[in-house]
Amino acid sequence: MSAESPSMALAHGDSNAPSRRTLYGISVAAELSGFGISALRLYEQYGLVTPTRTNGGTRRYSDYDIARLRRIPELIDDGVNPVGIGQILDLEHRTGQTLPRQHPPEHRQRPPHRRQHPGSAQTTTNSERRTDTADDTPPLRRRA
Repeated sequence: MSAESPSMALAHGDSNAPSRRTLYGISVAAELSGFGISALRLYEQYGLVTPTRTNGGTRRYSDYDIARLRRIPELIDDGVNPVGIGQILDLEHRTGQTLPRQHPPEHRQRPPHRRQHPGSAQTTTNSERRTDTADDTPPLRRRA
């Protein structure tokens, strides 16, 4: 099921659409979006949001920017990388629909991390790893 995206509602003149009027400085945008300030700067570098700048260079975020930022965690949870997130957000903007989630994170399970022991064919998962120190394995040493 697809829902109309905030960006498309704005394009159609919907009064419930997020405004593009810049209202928020970076600290308020960070609080509203749930991201840290450094993450907002990084997402700007990736092109995921494009806040306007004042004459002094201060970033100013709109409700539209905040709506895009709020969509990012869903896409990250679905395993989408930053380039893919940008493409999805742009596609949603052009089509006016939010793409449905294919694999909700609560249904995905990661396989356990497996570690190959040096010099043997034995592998263990993190939960199987021994915690005692009374074994025959020599301690790791830094190379000179």
